[in-house]
Amino acid sequence: MNLAVCIESSGGRFTASLLGAPDVCASAATREVAITELRRVVSERVTHGQIASLEIPPCSVTDFIGIFQDDPTLDEICQEAYRQRDAERQP
Repeated sequence: MNLAVCIESSGGRFTASLLGAPDVCASAATREVAITELRRVVSERVTHGQIASLEIPPCSVTDFIGIFQDDPTLDEICQEAYRQRDAERQP
């Protein structure tokens, strides 16, 4: 099985993480050791669980239009966002 991995370098260390699952990661002093350690982490997780795929039916952005129109907190959230935006625009 091939999994996509993101490898980042920071502060002299390398972190390898699964794309789409950033909490599945390993850090080490070298790129190669980080990848080896990530393989171990993934193997351990698979041993104690399962990897499966989930199909989600396609949807359109328009499916969500109006779903919060009766939510009483939406207006409060929007007003606070506008207030913060306007405060940041003040010189």
